[in-house]
Amino acid sequence: MRRTRKILQGALTLLLVAFGANAALAQQEPHVSGNDEYEVDLPSQTWKATPRAESAHQHLEFIYGDRSDGYLRMRKEMVEAGTPLSELARREQDLKLRYLPGFVGGKEERFAGRLSGITSSYEYTSAGKPMAGRIYYLQADNRTVYALHFTARAERLQAIRNQTDAIARSFRLKQK
Repeated sequence: MRRTRKILQGALTLLLVAFGANAALAQQEPHVSGNDEYEVDLPSQTWKATPRAESAHQHLEFIYGDRSDGYLRMRKEMVEAGTPLSELARREQDLKLRYLPGFVGGKEERFAGRLSGITSSYEYTSAGKPMAGRIYYLQADNRTVYALHFTARAERLQAIRNQTDAIARSFRLKQK
């Protein structure tokens, strides 16, 4: 009886230590833009920030393990005052996205987080594999929009949708 109790106490201690370690790992880690304009929380340590190579400015991109499993680019857009976000999304589809192989536009949805906006989804192919994209257009003020552009293999983007939503909801401007 005594030995069983000690074994159970030891197992309980191990479980509590393991739970505490997992809870610490699960904490969100804030990432700040290279120009200190905004912060975003990454919900998993699988998301890694890397400098964007082709950019003359210091920009980060985020990769979820492998680029085909999840890739995020963020950019700031200056628009004419009062430009509807849906117009910005349609313009990007017409000028950039529709030229992707196998492009199929998806629906727009309203989105609410620290900054509100819309999402625009689409599908395309890359090297014969079905891919998907989801762009969060977040309105900072009547002239400033931040676009969070996620791409991944179609089934992976759907699988990490809760994480892309959490990242977009956590997006916030730095207080100066």
